[in-house]
Amino acid sequence: MKKAQIPYVDPEILEDVKQPLLAAVDLGSTSIVVYLMDGLTGRRLSVRSMLNPQKKYGADVVTRSSYALEHGAEILSSCAGEAVNHLLREAAWECSRSSEDIVRIIMAGNTCMHHLFLEIPTDSLVVAPHEPKIKKAVKRKALDYGLLVHPSAELWWLPVIGGFVGADTVACILASGLYEQEELVLLVDIGTNAELVLGNCRRRIACSTAAGSAFEGIKTSCGMRGNDGAIDHVTLENGQLAYHVIGETEAVGICGSGLLDAAACLLKTGAVDETGRMEKAWYFTPKVVVSQNDIRELQLAKAAIAAGLRLLCNRYGAVCSDIREVQLAGAFGNYMDPDSACAVGLLPKELKDKIRPIGNAAGEGAQRAALNMEEYEACSRLAEETEFLELAGDREFADLFMEELLFSV
Repeated sequence: MKKAQIPYVDPEILEDVKQPLLAAVDLGSTSIVVYLMDGLTGRRLSVRSMLNPQKKYGADVVTRSSYALEHGAEILSSCAGEAVNHLLREAAWECSRSSEDIVRIIMAGNTCMHHLFLEIPTDSLVVAPHEPKIKKAVKRKALDYGLLVHPSAELWWLPVIGGFVGADTVACILASGLYEQEELVLLVDIGTNAELVLGNCRRRIACSTAAGSAFEGIKTSCGMRGNDGAIDHVTLENGQLAYHVIGETEAVGICGSGLLDAAACLLKTGAVDETGRMEKAWYFTPKVVVSQNDIRELQLAKAAIAAGLRLLCNRYGAVCSDIREVQLAGAFGNYMDPDSACAVGLLPKELKDKIRPIGNAAGEGAQRAALNMEEYEACSRLAEETEFLELAGDREFADLFMEELLFSV
């Protein structure tokens, strides 16, 4: 990570705060992560995270957008703001500092999170072509959004690319170095939505697919996040399914990577056929089960991602074999087994040996933008130069999606 440049901190603030802090916030639909850094050295001091409390207004961004249109965006903005305040205070306390020493906050999130936090009407996001009201980078006073930091602190939102391809994707592109590569690279960030970026230093195309919540442990029979008690990996041993539980404790549920592995194993044993049909539910324990509905949820998610990739390749004028590297961003990407992803058809089999997890690239990119003015300004260029492919209403995508619903066995 590059060191902070002193001119990046307002000299007037430096007169008041001798040891300024900088913060980067990855405002996700499911989770919020805050990074606290020394404003003079760039050293990371603390990382704190929590579930996004906005989920009480809707599990997905479309539901939250609809709620905001009916009841006002300020409700959801203040909800997220209170969570960010909580994390900033915790992060500062952890390193014996005060959140009032924070002089700048860089925020990244998908386009809907961006609009809701900034209290921008979301009516254009809930209907095709899902056009953002504002795409460019935004600079505001942090206090205007109830953030309990230095009175003069600024809130800088990174720019967005298009509907549902937001500032978090821009941060991912920055952190991944995709924009500097000569060869063709695929960047994938899988959450409730899956953002895909295909390109290199000359051209980039991005799209977002509705991956559902199966990979985040939501809306499945025994789904949970990757916490203690979650089955996170499943393997075939002597024809039988064996599993690993986080924390080496009793299994109480199954997270996204575990469900993906389970589906791949059940396909290999014939317990799930190419249409996704199960003869009966599969029980790991009397309380932890993979049901027919769980397989259907996974099918919808994998079909959307696979179809999105095929369409990106078609529009780019490339084939999958042209891709030299697949960068998997986000928590799910860190734990996903490439063999399982390719076995269920989430990614083409020819890409299996090219897959590389890159961690929370959105958070990493936001930190880099907070610490280096050149990289912050580069984000605007990356957003402007990345083509946005809208999938809603695209007939070719719909046809590809139907084809990808089947498993390859």
